[in-house]
Amino acid sequence: MFFCICIIIGIFIAHWFRILPSIGMAGIALTGLIYAGVYRRIANWDEWPVFGSLFLVFLLHLVQGLNTDASNYDEFGKDMVLQLPFLALVVGFWLLPALPARYLRALWLILIAITTIAALGATINYLMNVGEINEMYLHSKVMPTEPDHIRFSLIITLAIAAGVLLILHKAILPLWRPWLIVAITFLALFLHLLAVRSGEMTFYVLGGLAVLRLITRANQWKRAATLAVVLLLLPAISFIALPTFRNKIFNTQDDVSSVNRSSVGKTYSISSRVYSYKVALAVWKDNKLVGVGKPDLKTEMAKRYAILYPELTPEYYIQPHNQYLYNLAAYGILGLLVFCLGIFYPAWWARRKYAPLLLAQYISIALSFLVEYTLETQIGLAYVVFFLLLALQGSLPTSEEDPRWLPA
Repeated sequence: MFFCICIIIGIFIAHWFRILPSIGMAGIALTGLIYAGVYRRIANWDEWPVFGSLFLVFLLHLVQGLNTDASNYDEFGKDMVLQLPFLALVVGFWLLPALPARYLRALWLILIAITTIAALGATINYLMNVGEINEMYLHSKVMPTEPDHIRFSLIITLAIAAGVLLILHKAILPLWRPWLIVAITFLALFLHLLAVRSGEMTFYVLGGLAVLRLITRANQWKRAATLAVVLLLLPAISFIALPTFRNKIFNTQDDVSSVNRSSVGKTYSISSRVYSYKVALAVWKDNKLVGVGKPDLKTEMAKRYAILYPELTPEYYIQPHNQYLYNLAAYGILGLLVFCLGIFYPAWWARRKYAPLLLAQYISIALSFLVEYTLETQIGLAYVVFFLLLALQGSLPTSEEDPRWLPA
């Protein structure tokens, strides 16, 4: 519990205390090893395919050392250190019994509370610098946040989903219910003030799925209609009331129109992503089966940039902002298949279980992979691996009986 809290807090203060998430991950692994040594058992031995599939992602990175140029062995070493969450967290959660329901509820509430505090701080900063920040949104920039705005928007959406589920399942004390409703409402509004496409896309996809879920249930038409109206009115009101949201839409329109003009589009978010996608595909076409190896990808991307976009200077070269394309270029079609099997197998394993939090996290992960290389940053890895394993906890076998909902 303590080391889980370290990771959650560490995600938000990594800029000042970068090692805290790593302390939490190492602590979970060490706790698991001590438990296994003392009790001579692996608590989740029967669920080895679930944890083994996630560990497969770490092995994929490890095996790529065989496909790395000698000049890039330093990059290979850095990548193995970066990917340690797939080792430490997976081993720790596999060895340890599932967390009790009260611990899980507390951890999700802590996430919601810290996310709300971080959003409140960003809002105060915005109000103190309204003109400057509003102008930033016209130039493919956003307000400063901790963690970075993309991961923060995804965390906000996950926190909203967790809060709604805790309320619907009456899994919190009545005293806390009004405060949680206020926090969820504030986070939903702040998400539109932040105006980051990744988080908003996930928010509306989850909202749409919730509407479909309510429609398919008996006597839930009124709730479905109410939620649908809210999801339709929220962006309209945000466009009128929030300059950041409005400027983001205008910027996105300019961004899309500049895709075919690389001399202009290089400074835009979507356009530069499109260029990186085309370059990554060019790298993959020359190395279709096993890719070029992740440590060599930056070098190979630079070579293709020079050929496809000679007018761009190296400072505008970026790695493909799409985890699937990134892995396709780095590991080839075989590596991409192994990666997808490793990441998404737990969703298949839990398909017959009631696990709405796990579903929400997987939707967030799958969508973020379309527009970001989420697993290539420390915070992105912590967000994906830790919260995925935390959501899995509620679906693991447990001997504890609890009358309230077990977050899963």
